[in-house]
Amino acid sequence: MNIPIRSESELEKLREACKLAQDVLVMIEPYVKAGVTTGELDRICHDYMVNVQNVIPASLNYHGFPKSTCISINEVVCHGIPSDDKLLKNGDIVNIDVTVIKDGFFGDNSKMYLIGEPSIKAKRLCEVTQESLYIGLRTVKPGIRLNEIGRNIQQYVESKGCSVVREYCGHGIGDQFHCDPQVLHYYADDGGVVLQPGMVFTIEPMVNAGRREVRLMKDEWTVKTKDRSPSAQYEHQIVVTETGCEVMTIRDEEIAEGRISRQMVNI
Repeated sequence: MNIPIRSESELEKLREACKLAQDVLVMIEPYVKAGVTTGELDRICHDYMVNVQNVIPASLNYHGFPKSTCISINEVVCHGIPSDDKLLKNGDIVNIDVTVIKDGFFGDNSKMYLIGEPSIKAKRLCEVTQESLYIGLRTVKPGIRLNEIGRNIQQYVESKGCSVVREYCGHGIGDQFHCDPQVLHYYADDGGVVLQPGMVFTIEPMVNAGRREVRLMKDEWTVKTKDRSPSAQYEHQIVVTETGCEVMTIRDEEIAEGRISRQMVNI
């Protein structure tokens, strides 16, 4: 496994891309409400990325993906294709996944949005999923095995009666959208990878309220839970530091909540 160690000049470019990526998630929030279509949300994001931020939407035409964002509702696990036929309604939970390219470097993140008043089950799922991401972030530090991240996420998620999707994972990122390492959100063989300062990757657990099995739809992109239970996902892009990790896509709302910090010191 060839895992890049990023130079300080590369990290500065990645920080800029990540700041822009998280800005999109903040910008779109007031528009994410009942009565809007996912197609309209995608157009707003696309216009903001291209005409305001002057960045490239990384998802657009990536292996043929037709839109600038992935928007996944309720039982859709990931890679939902925005459409004018998909209208948000009260009670929905929605993931918006945004990746931008700025000066050849990628920033990648996602979060959940709750429409109106979702069920207690759906709200709890989102809380468990977000906390599982934070547990993953609090695990990261140099010298540990990569699979400790997945071990801690899986233990927490399953203790809450939910399940971790196995087919999709976090990934290395930099001047490529996807590179080594693969960051699993459950405990499995990691090939002996030991974390080192300068490694950049995403942690993005996908958590189902029911069973972990998923199914790929006919469009060959949209992934849904096999048992039709709701699914949630939160994602951050990080760099391993000497003392823990730097959360490159952190949002002000998270800092205000006090649950994580930009510099996660995990000694």
